[in-house]
Amino acid sequence: MKVLLASCASLPTGDGDDDALVAALADIGVDASWSVWGSGETADLVVLRSTWDYPERRDEFLAWCASVPALANPAAVVPWNTDKTYMLDLARSGVPVVPTVLAEPGFTDWPTGEFVIKPTIGAGSRGALRVDPGDFSTAAAHLASLGGPALVQPYQTAVDAVGETALVFFGGQYSHAFTKGAMLTKDAEYDESGLYIVERLSGAHPTGPQRRLAEDALDAAARHLGLHRTDFLYARVDLVAGAEGEPLLLELELVEPSLGFRQTDPAAPLRFASAVRSTLSRL
Repeated sequence: MKVLLASCASLPTGDGDDDALVAALADIGVDASWSVWGSGETADLVVLRSTWDYPERRDEFLAWCASVPALANPAAVVPWNTDKTYMLDLARSGVPVVPTVLAEPGFTDWPTGEFVIKPTIGAGSRGALRVDPGDFSTAAAHLASLGGPALVQPYQTAVDAVGETALVFFGGQYSHAFTKGAMLTKDAEYDESGLYIVERLSGAHPTGPQRRLAEDALDAAARHLGLHRTDFLYARVDLVAGAEGEPLLLELELVEPSLGFRQTDPAAPLRFASAVRSTLSRL
């Protein structure tokens, strides 16, 4: 069995977080290697990993995903989850999300407090801007500079103190969690590839309410796509605390998220490898 871990030309073997995966897969008889997406290489299964240049080439990326005979996560997931308006779909299905509105150039209904503007098509926090209360001229200029629609969300101030909690699932089953420190800060730095903001990460132990929300979000996404959550080889559910401390969904990452292997137990790559093998067995 041959598996390709798909990356991009700037990060041909990922960002280092996935370094243990090739050996973990080899341990259970799966031949895995890295490949830049669109290269023409073929395998029994292609697993999307650090394909982080896709926002600038999204049409090409979607066409390539659709052409891959066996893709994880499934190709049907990619158009939906690479457009952040999926948050509106999840909100309509009853998932508690950070309040989110869609903004086009000319938008004027800005939040009264601090808020965030992020492009609907984007990765690695590129194009996201944290805006001071009342600074609507900066907000309008940034929205216009994006050249397309964006999401506007009130900034959840608890992030500055406790960060985001990312819950990771393999094959629909909870694996581990990690905390991401606030990223939209004045001293935020991009890695040398320029594809993502360098994150401050550490291990985490999610609460029961966080686990329930994460699973509800996965189930809602699966229903929307006509799938079952076990069809997701991997998923990362990013949660923040709301004004009353309640968990809220910030993002649901089903295409190319970092999975925090360096922030959790050494068995996590083995769990991922078993989930890959399970996916292969169903092909």
